[in-house]
Parts: sequence; C-alpha cells; structure tokens
Amino acid sequence: MTQAVAGACQNDPFCSSIAGLLNNAIWAPLVASAISIVLIVLLAFVLRNLVHRVITRVVNRAATGGSITSRFRKNAAPDGIDALLHERRKQRAETMGSVLKHVASIVILGTAVLTVLDRLTIPIAPLLTSVGILGVAIGFGAQELVKDFIAGMFMLLEDQYGVGDVIDAGAAVGTVEAVTLRVTRLRDADGRVWYVRNGTITRVGNESQGWSRAYVDVPVAYDTDLTKVRALLEHVAEEIWADTEFRESKIVEHPQVFGVEQLSDSSLVFRISAKTLPSAQPEVSRELRIMVKAALDTAGIALVATA
Repeated sequence: MTQAVAGACQNDPFCSSIAGLLNNAIWAPLVASAISIVLIVLLAFVLRNLVHRVITRVVNRAATGGSITSRFRKNAAPDGIDALLHERRKQRAETMGSVLKHVASIVILGTAVLTVLDRLTIPIAPLLTSVGILGVAIGFGAQELVKDFIAGMFMLLEDQYGVGDVIDAGAAVGTVEAVTLRVTRLRDADGRVWYVRNGTITRVGNESQGWSRAYVDVPVAYDTDLTKVRALLEHVAEEIWADTEFRESKIVEHPQVFGVEQLSDSSLVFRISAKTLPSAQPEVSRELRIMVKAALDTAGIALVATA
C-alpha cells in the first residue's frame, strides 16, 4: 500500500510538487500524500462552513420578508397577525435551510471522503456499487418515510399552510403548532394534539390563508318591512366600517348586505357579510351580532326562529 500511495503521489501534480519541496526523499511521497489528504479534509470543512453561512444568510433574509397584511392596509404597525405570518415564514425558511444544509454536508463531505480514499489507492468503484445497492434497499424499506419527506418538501415550497393556520387535514382539524418535513402537529378545539404524517395528507382546507369572510344571518318575521330591515343592516355595516378598531385592521372591505338569503312561510333571512383578515373572522362575527341585535331592538323588530 505504501508503494501504491507513493506511485499515486507521483502521478498527482500537487502531491509531486510537495514531494519536490521535500527534496524527493524516500519518505517524501508519503508525507506529501498525508499533507494533501489533510488539505483536502480542511478544504472540505471550510467549503461546508462557507456554504452553510450562505444558506443561513438566505434563510434569514427569507424569514424577514415584508408583511402580507400590507396588501390590505398601509402604514400599519405590525400586530399579532403580522407576528403570526412572520413566524410562519421563519419556520418555513428554517426548515428549508436545514434540508439544504444537510444536503450540502452530505455532498461536500462525501466527495472529500471519496477523494481521500482515491489518494490512499483504495478502489472506490466497489464501494460506490455497494452504497448504491444499500440505498436502493433502504429506499424500498422506507418508502413511506420518503413519501412523507417529499410531501413535506412540496408543502413547504408551495406554502400550503404554516404555524398558526387553522386547517382541515382530513384526519384531523385544528391549529397548526409545528411543521416538519415528516409530520404536521395539530391541536384541535378540545386541546387534543394530532401528529399527521405529511404523506397521508391528500387534501388540505386552510381557513387562515389570504382572507376570511364573516357573515351573520338575521331572521325576521315574514310580514316585516324589507326596506326598513335592509336600511338598518346597511347602517350597521356603515357603523362597523367607521370603527377604527375594525376598519383595515380586521375588516379589509366595506361590509355588504346581501338582502334576503332565505324565504319561508314564517320568516325572512337577511345576510350581512364582511371580508376579514385571517383569524379575525370570529371576532368580527361576534361584533356584528351585537350591533345587529342592538339596531333591531331599537327599531322594535323581533328576531324569529328559522325552520
């Protein structure tokens, strides 16, 4: 093996140059080979750290992107919704960064190991063949795991959901608490924690992405004056839109009164609707109910039960 290493050193310009600096002594090829191996290892770790720094910088930049709520309102200070979206971007970027770092480490250090083995004149062709066969065997044995990772990758790239979103994942419905490449952790309304493998999620209903809609149905008696009820509801819409606590911070468009939504022999059902920011829908609905009830009581109009 010593002679093989010395022969390989002579065929390598870099190694032979180091041996020449050592006056081509008998032991010079071995020392030159050892120095070249150390340099290869050091270069691999330096390159790995450099790539990791670049990935970290890109991840940090992606995690501190602009506020999505700026689509709806201008010059607004970051609030709880912005913080939630920031946390979502941050976790998504960190997960992708972790994957990229692992891939970079495997490629760079794996290449360095193969190069060192070649310097030691150890045949790497059988090793690569064995690794390939082992990889195929592991792939067949871990198909579900690979499926989960691929599904998690596409979920993150497509931004289907993130931390804080309320989703229907088929197997469970709840708030997303954590997202990894393999599993998604949900907490339902009862406080139960669900761990759902990404590969088993065939469809996702996201209630917290983009915008939501809050609506309130108002059932009144069949013989009630339609014009009066519609005017009252439009006044409620104007009132909540003028409220600075809701306008453009929870409600992103002027509320609408859709008119008669249902018609029966005993009641008429009006509907008032408002487009809201994600997660603001319940609060806006509750406020609309209170304002509608107060307006109807003032006008002497009673609510009736619907069939």
